[in-house]
Amino acid sequence: MPRQVLLLLLLTSTVALKVSAQEPPIPPQAQILWPDGDAYMSGPITLRARIEPPSAATTVTFSVDGRAVCAMERPPFECEWDAGSNVTSRQVRLVVALAAGGRLVRTVRTKGLQFVQKVDVDAVQVTVTVTDENGQFVADLPQAAFRVFEDGRRQKISHFRSQDVPLELVVAVDISGSMSPAMLKLKAAVRRLLMAVPESNQVTLLGFNDSIFALARKATDPAERVRAVDRLAPWGATALYDAILRGVDMIGRQVGRKALVVFTDGEDQGSHVAIQDVERWLESSDVTLYMIGQGRGVTQDSLKKIMTRLSAKTGGRAFFTESIDELDGAFGTLLDELSNQYLVGYEPTNPKRDSTWREIRVEVDGHSSVRARQGYRAVPLR
Repeated sequence: MPRQVLLLLLLTSTVALKVSAQEPPIPPQAQILWPDGDAYMSGPITLRARIEPPSAATTVTFSVDGRAVCAMERPPFECEWDAGSNVTSRQVRLVVALAAGGRLVRTVRTKGLQFVQKVDVDAVQVTVTVTDENGQFVADLPQAAFRVFEDGRRQKISHFRSQDVPLELVVAVDISGSMSPAMLKLKAAVRRLLMAVPESNQVTLLGFNDSIFALARKATDPAERVRAVDRLAPWGATALYDAILRGVDMIGRQVGRKALVVFTDGEDQGSHVAIQDVERWLESSDVTLYMIGQGRGVTQDSLKKIMTRLSAKTGGRAFFTESIDELDGAFGTLLDELSNQYLVGYEPTNPKRDSTWREIRVEVDGHSSVRARQGYRAVPLR
């Protein structure tokens, strides 16, 4: 075989091998960025989608409950829509017409305000914090030292735990635009908080401004928690009430302590729900709410009263830090409290589910400083 022919065959084989080794092209991708399945929609909102690559789409259409609400031909693929005043469950559908032919379809169903889903009054659990006259947490108390009353009537304690009580924790961090100057220090403090939570406990990290972002869901690995903090970036306004409602709703239904820690520096600036909705949601759950106010949340008495009112009803409390540098102290006190709590459960003597408010009082022998949820709303079950 002539040398020239042999070289040509070798070159042809090499090119063929390179062509065959090339990976197939990645097909276009479509995602609904907002809302997601945990969202509540009411009032003016922004529907958002991501198309990769953006050039793959010729038309991007959003529809809600079967009715088209907007169509776009180029990024950013987002549009404004008014969901109305009622927070009801809705089906949001994204249809992407592809330049190469065909289409991609994505669907998500949002949540509605249904307080009836929150608590089963057949078993009421109460997280209790006990301190001495010096404000120090009291540990290792026996069950016999506790007495629980509902609407003035003593209840029989059905379960009691004082050690190794499982904790599910949601940390919601204000990332509105006003937080920009403090964001680096805030992220460092939040990292230290999440690293200090024992690995056996589940931690969800939320960022919120005028939207809410789940950055880590029920993470037990400290490294995963820390990586989630890196995704915090300041922009937008503050939807504080939406964030509280979302955080409560994300916490599981299993027996154990459930705590929501909300860090915010300002008043609510655009939530889809009112403070009355948040109060009723808290009343129908067994989540303990802690609020850490900073900035305007410290200087304005009206904001301090709101945060104190919301947290006290659940058995939690509000902390107020004059500067971002004081966060470590507040977080340290909070973690100390979470590690020295008791879990007390009882089956109420009043079995009615009539949506009435039931007042809870907990007494502990030898201790007058006892903090627990003030009551619960006995909502009907479906």
